[in-house]
Amino acid sequence: MWAWHATYGLPVVLSNCSNNYGPYHFPEKLIPVVILNALAGNALPIYGDGSNIRDWLYVEDHADALLLVATRGALGRSYNIGGENERTNLQLVQNLCAILDRLRPHEAGTYADLITFVTDRSGHYARYAINPSRIREELGWRPSITIEEGLELTVRWYLENQDWWYPLLARNGVGKRLGTDKKV
Repeated sequence: MWAWHATYGLPVVLSNCSNNYGPYHFPEKLIPVVILNALAGNALPIYGDGSNIRDWLYVEDHADALLLVATRGALGRSYNIGGENERTNLQLVQNLCAILDRLRPHEAGTYADLITFVTDRSGHYARYAINPSRIREELGWRPSITIEEGLELTVRWYLENQDWWYPLLARNGVGKRLGTDKKV
């Protein structure tokens, strides 16, 4: 892509982003797995000791940033779109459990009681991070949704949209740990 830009003047901009989450997040990824397993009373799997760190970006913030990059980004530039919301996987799951405890209390204690540590995937990175300084400095963009707000919006969406996610649970591979045939 960059060669086409430099050689032929193709008007391109590129973006990279941190982990997205929010409504319609497919139920094989960490946040929906935790929400749906918690609602079913199943174990909440966390790789290793839960210390892996990820930066989380609410999907609507990502969409806003993409529109900004597409309309105001400098041609030939690359923009990192970060949520500025780094959390360990354990912290994230504990946050989700607290929200669920408040919105849909669990009959047998707290949802955090369902947390289960599972063997980490081979080659799993300890940290995914992104430096969003260029989009912030050049285009004035920052995420508008905090992790706390975004997680609450996401949990509420899953609680209110069972008709969307429930049929997906029957699809082959959904609910299985990626890279294995083990059920989560």
